[in-house]
Amino acid sequence: MQKIWSTLLLLVATAGLGGCGYNTLQRTDEQIKSTWSEVINQYQRRFDLVPNLVTTVRGFAAQEREVLLGVTNARAHVGTLQATPALTEDPAALARFQSAQGELSTALSHLLMVSERYPQLKSDANFRDLQAQLEGTENRIAVARNRYINAVQAYNVTVRSFPTNLIANAFGYVVKPNFTVENETLIAKPPQVDFGLPPPGATSDSARSK
Repeated sequence: MQKIWSTLLLLVATAGLGGCGYNTLQRTDEQIKSTWSEVINQYQRRFDLVPNLVTTVRGFAAQEREVLLGVTNARAHVGTLQATPALTEDPAALARFQSAQGELSTALSHLLMVSERYPQLKSDANFRDLQAQLEGTENRIAVARNRYINAVQAYNVTVRSFPTNLIANAFGYVVKPNFTVENETLIAKPPQVDFGLPPPGATSDSARSK
């Protein structure tokens, strides 16, 4: 009889947890892990494209050392960060990760702007392919980030809503940090960069030196 009562109590407790949002917490937490994996996958795809892109640009515009170095350094900075699931629990770590990725986005946008000055580079089939891959990857990053942001929002609403907040507190579920909207469209909308070109009608120093 005692065993039967224990089983019944367990069933009631299980049903109560499900009804109070425990299952929702589990589901939304797993959704965050899944969408985070896709975010990292797309950022890694971009990370892997950078060396070939830099090498190709250097072949046509080796004199753009500052821009090429900026991309290389930004990529190196990204490489020092451990993109583990623990980032989703640490607001400061996630902010550092986002900042580093934003630096790389900015550096890449400068690199693409440089290509506008070199017709031979723009017409190179390898560069066009790499540029298309980069732009496609940026779009995938935006989609993956948006899904992650939505997943975190759904989870955080569950954690903070009554009565699921009681279950969340009991089982250690806390609000998670999220991405901000900064640096999401830097490739699509590159910043204005002054390459030191002389105004119309003026003679540049390089032209005079020739």
